[in-house]
Amino acid sequence: MKKIINTDKAPKAVGPYSQAVEAGGLVFISGQIPIVPETGKIIEGGIAEQTDQVLKNMGAILAEAGLGYENVVKTTCLLNDMDNFVPMNEVYAKYFTEKMPARAAYGVVKLPLGVLVEIEAIAVR
Repeated sequence: MKKIINTDKAPKAVGPYSQAVEAGGLVFISGQIPIVPETGKIIEGGIAEQTDQVLKNMGAILAEAGLGYENVVKTTCLLNDMDNFVPMNEVYAKYFTEKMPARAAYGVVKLPLGVLVEIEAIAVR
């Protein structure tokens, strides 16, 4: 059985998907982009500001599920430019400080709404 996880403290889905779905003790968090939930707008700034907002959004979804960053076991980071890898990584390291999750990072041609970064995650209860 699956449970839909949704919070007003993270951006609403920009398509036909859920913010997160829990099934079998795993929480699958949809790719988060740097939308500020209160305004519905992309945060101003560069890759550092966008990564920070993405991870704040992810944290709000984790909290709604009763979890934290320490429960994340896998992330996938999508970057519109691999030259942004190092500054993205510096911000990412502030959220995942010990027992880091497994991760993949890809450079892609384009991301939704022209953002610089999108991150999805899997967490375990």
